[in-house]
Amino acid sequence: MGESAAAHRLYVKGKHISYQRGKRNTNPNTSLIQIEGVDNTKAAKFYLGKRIAYVYRGKKEIRGTKIRVIWGKVTRTHGNSGMVRAQFKHNLPPKSFGAMVRIMLYPSSI
Repeated sequence: MGESAAAHRLYVKGKHISYQRGKRNTNPNTSLIQIEGVDNTKAAKFYLGKRIAYVYRGKKEIRGTKIRVIWGKVTRTHGNSGMVRAQFKHNLPPKSFGAMVRIMLYPSSI
């Protein structure tokens, strides 16, 4: 690996796609995350139990910074195309649909 940005990143990018849902009802307690470069269940299993951070900017400064984080973790896979389900300490807001989340590479099982 060269001295690229990816060499220093300790997380994998993912996208908050939606809440878990049926035809009519959504369940905000569980979020669906599409992890970059993961397109099958086998690859997604590696990420089970990993911590997820949704990093965003707030309007008001709190403790000297405007950057805030909502933490969660990957609970299980979802479907056959590498999507995962995640639960967060506070449910992610709907405005974060399509936004980037960071999947940390810890706790590690290897």
